[in-house]
Amino acid sequence: MALFELVVALLFVGALFALWADRIGVPYPALLALVGAAIAFLPGVPELALDPELALSLFVAPTLLDAAYDASPRDLRRNLAPVLSLALVLVLVTVASVAWVLRLTVPGVGWAAAIALGAIVAPPDASAATAVLSKLRPPHRLLVILEGESLFNDASALLVYRVAVAAAMTGAFSGWSVIPTLVLTCGGGVVAGWVFARVHLRATSRVDDIPINVLLQFIATFAVWMIAERLGLSAIITVVAFAMTLARRLGGRMNARHRIASYAVWEVAVLVLNVLAFVLIGLQLRAVVVRIHGAERGTYAAAGAAVCAAVIVVRVAWIMLHGAVAHRLGRRDPSTRAEQPSYASGLVASWCGMRGIVTLAAALALPSGEIAFPHRDIIVFCAFCVVLTTLVVQGMTLRPLMAHLRLGADDTVEREVALARAATAQAALDVLQRAPADSHAAQQLRSEYQARLEHGASGRPSAAEDEDLAALQRQVVAAQRNALTDLRARHVVGDAALHVVEEEIDLLELTADASVPPAVAPSAG
Repeated sequence: MALFELVVALLFVGALFALWADRIGVPYPALLALVGAAIAFLPGVPELALDPELALSLFVAPTLLDAAYDASPRDLRRNLAPVLSLALVLVLVTVASVAWVLRLTVPGVGWAAAIALGAIVAPPDASAATAVLSKLRPPHRLLVILEGESLFNDASALLVYRVAVAAAMTGAFSGWSVIPTLVLTCGGGVVAGWVFARVHLRATSRVDDIPINVLLQFIATFAVWMIAERLGLSAIITVVAFAMTLARRLGGRMNARHRIASYAVWEVAVLVLNVLAFVLIGLQLRAVVVRIHGAERGTYAAAGAAVCAAVIVVRVAWIMLHGAVAHRLGRRDPSTRAEQPSYASGLVASWCGMRGIVTLAAALALPSGEIAFPHRDIIVFCAFCVVLTTLVVQGMTLRPLMAHLRLGADDTVEREVALARAATAQAALDVLQRAPADSHAAQQLRSEYQARLEHGASGRPSAAEDEDLAALQRQVVAAQRNALTDLRARHVVGDAALHVVEEEIDLLELTADASVPPAVAPSAG
């Protein structure tokens, strides 16, 4: 009961910190990392051991699906080279560098354990970076590359992680099996994810009950992960393929009520999982801190500092080197100059290496108990140091860095939103042309969609026009809410009627918010 009370209290604290983080413009995982660090030093906090097989599926599967659902296959294909450079090459370079640094600092750590740590801290969590970047409207291509990196670096890092963990626990390693395993697990994961998505869509196509529908989404996510694990496939790639297939098949077809409910539930679920991950790593870290004595403190501190420095320096060096090579190649091929990263965007990308829930989950997944992973304590300690350092130092300085570099605003998304509005308005007008000419309802809809067509076809209007339209719509919505609550207060309408009309006003309010083009697409689950 005490543990449950602690978790509930920390969820409340996490919600408060998330609100505060939004106000001060820093990613909320940065504040959660500080909470996790504080837990490690609180007296009387209970120790908790989590099933290693549960950690990855519980924390990674839902957050990965949430990110993959929003990914754009078109944009990923256009930026495939930089995405692969970060998601594959940089991950391997980071793994090797961290393993070498840890062995140099703590010679007693074996290569398998050192490589496992490198794989744990190699994949950045782009959600923390994009939470800040999306509000500053950086180049759209930069966001696409960072989001693409976060989708696929988990797969490459966790594949190395599983091989290293198996080698450390069994003492056996077969290097020749890695490449065939990579091809089989990743290629098979893509096919399996596509098949699972088609089966899920067919099985749930007639489920109209919203709570059941959302529940089935979570069940399907965990089921896909677990089945992929049992089949020996890459669970990460399988879930990514599953989510992208769902997005392609469902996008634009799900009705508003289902979509709004689904998005809201997934956003809450991701927040809860982030809070729980930091709570659990804090509990694990406390047990580690208690066991550190004497000279070990200096060894742990040196190892943590060295690993943090390696993670940050390697990323900065690799991205800036990649940018320099791209510029040199661009001089030879002028057609590629438009795709070359600028010095400023490269610097921002190199500073977006915050580690998050995947690193925490992988650290928690290391075997403990009677047959514990060798040097587990120092690996968990170093992993949390990397998460804390990158989230706090890089997360809290990313906004000032962006302001100093003054990256140009990118209206790519806004222009595409205007085109989509015009196209959808024209489609609506085409339908209305077939309605009776004397229909009053048709006349009202024609005027509304004609205005929407003109609004979209003319391109993005000025910000002042957008704000005026949105402000007027919000005033109308507020007046309707006041009138509705007054009717209930005077007992003119009951709660059943109030909820029906309240839902209609909610849709009007959503329309008012949508009148201003968003900087990025809303988060989906």
